[in-house]
Order: sequence, then C-alpha cells, then structure tokens
Amino acid sequence: MLLSRSYVIGSVFVTILFIVGFCFQNPELIFQAQQKLKCNWSQNVIDKSIELAHFERKQLINSVGFRKAGLNVLTPWLAPIIWNGTYDIDILDNQHKDTRIGLFVFAVKKYIRFLLPFLESAEQFFMVGHKVTYYVFTDKVNDVVKPKLANDRILQLHKVTADRRWQDVSMRRMEALTLFTKERMPKEIDYLICADVDMVFNDHMGVEILGDLVATLHPAFFLSERESFSYERRPISAAYIPDGQGDFYYMAALYGGKVEEIYKLSLACQKGITEDKKKSIEAVWQEESHLNRYLVYNKPTKVLSPEYLWDTDLPHGEFIKKRRFLAVHKNHNEVRNTK
Repeated sequence: MLLSRSYVIGSVFVTILFIVGFCFQNPELIFQAQQKLKCNWSQNVIDKSIELAHFERKQLINSVGFRKAGLNVLTPWLAPIIWNGTYDIDILDNQHKDTRIGLFVFAVKKYIRFLLPFLESAEQFFMVGHKVTYYVFTDKVNDVVKPKLANDRILQLHKVTADRRWQDVSMRRMEALTLFTKERMPKEIDYLICADVDMVFNDHMGVEILGDLVATLHPAFFLSERESFSYERRPISAAYIPDGQGDFYYMAALYGGKVEEIYKLSLACQKGITEDKKKSIEAVWQEESHLNRYLVYNKPTKVLSPEYLWDTDLPHGEFIKKRRFLAVHKNHNEVRNTK
C-alpha cells in the first residue's frame, strides 16, 4: 500500500527535527567530526605534496648522467638523506617540543661582519618555535650587535683568542668544541648544530635535521664520483683516507648531533690535528679533512642533502628545490687577511 504524501513529508520533518536536536545537545561530537575531517584533509594534502616531491626527484634522478648516490633518500647503510618532501614536520615538531638545541659558531677577526646577518636569519628560519641556545665564539665580544630574540632563545658570547692564520682559526674550533661538549653543553642542550658564520639561513631549517650524528653533503661534490672527492690522500696524515674508501664528501660548514656524539667527533678530530702538527704537516682541508676521516669510519645516522648547504655560484641548481642555508659571496683573500 502506498504511503500518503502527508505521511512522507511528516516523517522527513520529524527526522530533520531529530538531527537538529541531536546537534544542539551534542555539539562536542559535531566539533570532533569537523576536526577529524579537517585533519584528514590536511594530511591528504601533505601526503600528496610528499608524493609529488618524490615523483619530481625520480624524474631528475632518471635524467641525470652523474653519480646518483647523493640524490637518493637513503644511504647504503640505510641512514636517511633529507630532501624536501621526505618528512612530516608537524609530527617531528610534536616529537621535539621539549628538545633543547644549540647552534655553535665561530666569528673571529673580519668574520665578525657576518655574525649579525647569520643570527638574524637564524631567528627567522632556524628551529623556529623551539628552545635554542646560540654559542658564539669571538675575539670581539664588545663589537657583537645582538639581534632581537624570540622566547626560549638565548645568546651566549664566549671570548676566544684569534689565531694569526685562518687555517689555525678553523682548527681552533675543534678545541673549543671538545671542551664545551664535554663540560658545559651536556647540562644545557640535547642536540648541537655546528655552522660556519659566513652563511645565511634562507628557508626553513627545523628539527628534521636532528639525529645522533648528522653530516651534510658538500654541494660541490654531491654528484661526483668517489675518486673526485678531495679527501686527504697522504698516508702520513691522521686524516688519510685510502683510495676506494668513503661514501660521500661532507662539508664542515654544517654538521651536528647529540652532544655526546659531537664530543666524540671533535675529540677524534682534535687528536688528528695534534698528531699532524707533531709531524709538521697540515691536512689538505684542515678540520674538514679530519671530519671526513671520522665519518668514513663512524657513519652518520642522518645525512642532509645540499638543500641544507648551497652556493648559488655552483652548477646543478636544478636539483635544489629548497635553498635553506646559503654561502655569502665574498672576497676570501680580503676576509682572511689579518691586516
């Protein structure tokens, strides 16, 4: 028997009244449903962005005629190589909400001119929203212009004596690093990032770079064959790396890790430098040579792609979608000249 039209309309009306009444009586359930839909939509956007980034990288990798190891997202020992789109920053930020992070930098002699742009750009892009302590070592403490710092960010200034040769200044950093990671930093921070001062942060650099031991691919060698790496090849040096060994060439302008791991690294490099001095020799690229030696036999647990350390004068910029930490163009001879 067919239902009357008035009965159908009445049933629909009663159903609507029931739904409206339920919504008024249970607003929290409606809010939760809305939030779930919003979260699902946001996660879908993130997932699609990551898929697109992976697709673009695969296209580039398939087209390149160079060594591809540095373009992958995993090292041969299964440590992640961090490229744009390989992580979910919201998840990582939540995991590290209470993490204490240090940024170690040397600014002596004429390099003091780079300190303020370095710090100002760090405030804009480096570990934004997290607890950060800047460890600045300089021979010109009174000349330091302090930037405006966000909450939970601290600037520490430490007086050092500047060596006459820039090569010795470069090596001196390992001495300060060894001392502070042994005695002071374990009480103040969980992770330490070491950086060159003649750089500026240019895009987001956050907790995705944190790990037990983190190294950065040298932007001039990330597509090079192992034979082209500028390792120390003289057996007499403590930084010596034999032919056929080594995976990547890392740059000393950006590396980091847990404080205890950086202590082990800096202690080993300092010992190597001391051994070389006793023999009246110097590794080809000073501390960077000793750093690479250490990382050949103590594999980093995370590797940063050249997105995290770039020079706009270099070729192959098409692979670098994000340029997060940029070299400042300068006259090296003028800056290094002590007069």
